[in-house]
Amino acid sequence: MNSVLLKALGPGSIKLQQTCLSWKESFEVAGAALVESNRTTAQYTQEMIQAFEDLGPYMVIAPGIALAHARPSSAVIETGLSLITLATPIEFGSASNDPVSLVVGLAAVDHDSHIDLMAELSELLMSNESVTFLTQAVNESEVRTYLS
Repeated sequence: MNSVLLKALGPGSIKLQQTCLSWKESFEVAGAALVESNRTTAQYTQEMIQAFEDLGPYMVIAPGIALAHARPSSAVIETGLSLITLATPIEFGSASNDPVSLVVGLAAVDHDSHIDLMAELSELLMSNESVTFLTQAVNESEVRTYLS
């Protein structure tokens, strides 16, 4: 069902029940997971942080969910995702969607290649059941099984 999602979530890209004290720290974890799964270089993490600082909390796309991303750049090796859950939800500054407990890192090589990926991701995140499962999951293999 979610083959595009599973392919995008490379080895090391899922980090569950992380302890972060700020949105910035959660972006650093999401970015490090993208680096670990060979989707981006560390520079992309800084680009995601800069984008949030420049544009504000619009990246909090739904109640409890943030989509950490930046523009396609040379720091993106391959289109991919990271999935981070937070042990304690964090305020990102979004009046309608705080606090955040699920951070999805998105890296895209261009403006078009990730459209199918975004369609699958939005389908997953529109399901309250799926979001609840993800935020309560404690090991990566159960998440991968759920997504398959």
